[in-house]
Amino acid sequence: MRFILFFTFFLITILSFGQKKTINEESATEQFVLRLHEKKFQFMVKKQLDSLNAILDERVVYVHSNGWQQTKKEITEDLKNGKLIMNSVTVTEAKARVYKGAVIINGKGKFDVVVDGKAVVIDLLYTEVYVRKKEGWLLVTRHANRIN
Repeated sequence: MRFILFFTFFLITILSFGQKKTINEESATEQFVLRLHEKKFQFMVKKQLDSLNAILDERVVYVHSNGWQQTKKEITEDLKNGKLIMNSVTVTEAKARVYKGAVIINGKGKFDVVVDGKAVVIDLLYTEVYVRKKEGWLLVTRHANRIN
């Protein structure tokens, strides 16, 4: 009987320590990817295209609030040639959820942009998915909706 009680206590202790480690790892991953997601906006505003390219997956799909979709090449080309100008991005809220090998970010922000010469300031709700690959955490998809 004592052995069973000791074994049960031992098992519960091991499981609880393992769970705390997982929570801490998830928290560190959440914070890292949240910082990366905000840096992505800075790279776009400052036209740091090499840095931006380093965190975009080759097959990224970027869906804007008007339904406009872009590939990695289109995003960088449009920023380079001025079709898309990101004047500023202010993230007002962002939360991350960690899954095995992926992080989903739900955020809100104010975007001051110029698209095809037309200035637009827009409040957006967006979802971004980052996946852990050998190159690091990469953005694989983004979808934004206008907040009325």
